[in-house]
Amino acid sequence: MKIENNANHTTMKINNGKSMLIGLAAAATLMCGIAVAADDGSAAPQPAAPGAAKSIKELQEDFLKLKFGMFIHYNLETYHGVEWLSGYHSPADFNPGGTIDTDAWADTAKSAGMKYAVLTVKHVSGFCLWDSKYTTYDIMNPECPYKQDLVAQFIKSFKSRGLKVGLYYCWRNPGFGDPGKYKVLPPECDPSTHSMKEQIEFQEKQIAELIEKYPDVFYIWNDGLDKEIMPAENTLAFFRGLSRNVLVGCNWWDVAKKGTPIADIAINELNGFPATNTAPGESCWCLESRGWFWKEGTRPLITAQQVVNSVTSENRGHANVLLDVGPDKQGRFEKASVKVLEEAGKLLQNKAQ
Repeated sequence: MKIENNANHTTMKINNGKSMLIGLAAAATLMCGIAVAADDGSAAPQPAAPGAAKSIKELQEDFLKLKFGMFIHYNLETYHGVEWLSGYHSPADFNPGGTIDTDAWADTAKSAGMKYAVLTVKHVSGFCLWDSKYTTYDIMNPECPYKQDLVAQFIKSFKSRGLKVGLYYCWRNPGFGDPGKYKVLPPECDPSTHSMKEQIEFQEKQIAELIEKYPDVFYIWNDGLDKEIMPAENTLAFFRGLSRNVLVGCNWWDVAKKGTPIADIAINELNGFPATNTAPGESCWCLESRGWFWKEGTRPLITAQQVVNSVTSENRGHANVLLDVGPDKQGRFEKASVKVLEEAGKLLQNKAQ
């Protein structure tokens, strides 16, 4: 395997003959491992009564049954052609030129045999794709031409097709360095003028808001939320204290720790899980050649067969595959990428028969 680095991302290339999904991941992409405590051998919980809330263990079991999901990186970064956007940029930049066809996103996921999707509702730019009561730096800002709740739109499209939905939220990890460069948080909590304690409180409020506002969300994908921000027990205490149970995933900042369990789902971004893995996991990769976000020249990096091989391999290792596809500036997937996903869906369907 060959790994090539540049300022924005790391590309993994698998030599001929080795059947594994090739991923192009953001090198500095905020990684914070998620996970779930190892099985202690205790008796399995009884199934929840009809209408009763499921336990975390039951949610983890349900998660692994999903097997394959879609990661959607789409935010202000899309309009600037970067993985991480520095400083604050005008909400006017988020201009797809019309209503984004999230139904097409869901149709593509469905055709690929995917069972869930995760959308980047706040990335390094700090711009929020929902109408947040804690900031005006969001999709409903007077300067933003879109002025539609994209999170609600995303959820409606995927739910209507029987797919589950999760939300990606980027935390302001100290690893970002100079708070004058990568903001991550909206101007109301500018890291240049707010303490770590204030930043944590702000981010917790936004997470709680998302869970309250969108009851269909089953999974929060936390980027950069690791022990540099708060101890694992504090992270779990915060999420368990919310209004309902959701699965918690954290992508470690420290690359060496990725795939290590901390909360409910162990996230491994640059590598797959071994067959001996026992913690509920999720392996995240890019379908396309230019990184997580769409850029000029984006094209599929892997074949449909490689997608299927990766899903099969990761599922054996007690993990799902979350495969990223980046919409372009009009909010559309590349046609070549859609074709690969459709072909992968057919192969998976044939394999299951």
